[in-house]
Amino acid sequence: MQSERLIRLQGVTKDYRMGEVTVHALRGLDLEIMAGEFVVLLGPSGCGKTTTLNLIGGLDQPSSGSIIVDSEEISSFDEHRLTAYRRQVGFVFQFYNLIPTLSCCENIELSLALTEGKGSLRARAAGLLHLVGLRDRCDHFPSQLSGGEQQRVAIARALANQAGLLLCDEPTGNLDVDTGRKVLGVIQKMNREQGTAVILVTHNTALAPIANRIVHLRDGRIDSIDDNALPVDVADLVW
Repeated sequence: MQSERLIRLQGVTKDYRMGEVTVHALRGLDLEIMAGEFVVLLGPSGCGKTTTLNLIGGLDQPSSGSIIVDSEEISSFDEHRLTAYRRQVGFVFQFYNLIPTLSCCENIELSLALTEGKGSLRARAAGLLHLVGLRDRCDHFPSQLSGGEQQRVAIARALANQAGLLLCDEPTGNLDVDTGRKVLGVIQKMNREQGTAVILVTHNTALAPIANRIVHLRDGRIDSIDDNALPVDVADLVW
């Protein structure tokens, strides 16, 4: 049985003005992503990967075309509805974006409070840290953690809203190979065990085999799409 469709992009374009020059970041993108799928957006710098991710996450609006998520066209949402939508999506960025004056648990509790808004959040935050293998780091501050540990806290925070969609923009870009492998292992685990749909942006072709589908972007267009019936376990990835 085919998986339920989660996301559909139809004829999506995105243009930016840089002085007198118009940059065409996306040029008529058509893409469908199923619930629970792991998709890698692959391509060189400037090909439109991050722009695509930002549009799906509601962080930006397309110049034309439509973006439909769970049967709702988010590209027509006003700012109020977009804010509510963003709270249902997990974001993991290259630079972690943790609040340095808050502990690990407090970073996650803040995200939980945006969606739950009441009650004790400490146990939920600690449980999410346990999920990413950091149960003993609850009271540590970001500056006391390695880069890989900070990224895993960022993943736990992204999962705080129980999102069915996790958007990852070069999540291993600042990490060494061994640490990056651990972070990717957490992301793959969320996809396989929690059923979380993952869209991961990378320029590193070596990471692509962990996905169900690999979407190759070039000059703002889809160059090709590879279906991968047998995704590689992160532990077996040749990096």
